[in-house]
Amino acid sequence: MVKNMVLALAFALLCASSARAGEAGDVERWIGEAEAVLSRTKSYTAVFHKQERIGGKLRQKETIFFKFKRPFKIYMKWIERPYRGRELIYVEGRNKNRIKAREGGLLGLFTVNLDPMGSKVMRENRHPITESGLENLVKLIAEQVRRGVASGELASRDRGEDEVFGRRTRKLEGIFPGDERKGYYCYRTVLDMDVEAKVPIRILVYDWEDRLIENYGFEDLRLNAGLAEEDFNPDNPEYGF
Repeated sequence: MVKNMVLALAFALLCASSARAGEAGDVERWIGEAEAVLSRTKSYTAVFHKQERIGGKLRQKETIFFKFKRPFKIYMKWIERPYRGRELIYVEGRNKNRIKAREGGLLGLFTVNLDPMGSKVMRENRHPITESGLENLVKLIAEQVRRGVASGELASRDRGEDEVFGRRTRKLEGIFPGDERKGYYCYRTVLDMDVEAKVPIRILVYDWEDRLIENYGFEDLRLNAGLAEEDFNPDNPEYGF
C-alpha cells in the first residue's frame, strides 16, 4: 500500500516536471517562431501602446503611430494625449545618428535634433530609440527565455487563448528567479502571441516586487507594409517637421 502511494507520488511529480518542461519548451518555440517571422519582415506599421515605470512611478499611457523599415529606420507620431502631435524620425547613420523631433501644438514650430542617449530623451524612456521596435523586444525576451530554459530556472505557464486588439492570441507567462542578483531582466513577463501572425502583440514586464514596469502593445500590426524611403524623410509633406 505504502509502496503504491510512493510510486503514485513519484509518477505525479514526474508528470508535473514534464508538463513544466513542455510549457517552457512551448514558450521557447513561440519565441523562435517570432524571430523567424521578424527576420523575414522588411517593414511594418502599428499603433504602438506604451506605458513604463520610470523613477518608481508608472507613467501615463502613450499611443503612437509607428513605422519601421530595415535597415534601422523609425518614424513615430503620438496620436493621443498627453503628447498628441509629437513626431520623431530616427534613421541609423543619418543626421549624425540623432533623433529629429518636434512637439505638438505651438511647440511644434521648432524642430530639434536629440542625442538618443541624452538625458532629455532618457528621462522619459526606459530604453533608447536604438532598442525600440518589435524585433528588439523579441530579441531581449528570447535571450532571457533561453537562458532560463538552459539553467532550469524558468517557470512558465500557458494561460490558453485570449483576444487582444481584436486578434486571437496565446497567452504565455514566464517567471524567472526572484533573486535580482541572478541577472535576469525581470521577475515576470506575460506575452500575448498573435496566433496567426506568430509574433507578440502585447508584452507585460514585472520587476522583483511584481510591479508592472513595461506595458507594450502593437495594435493593427501590418507586417511587410511596403514602406518607402519617403516614409522616413522629414521633408515628407505629410509630416510636420
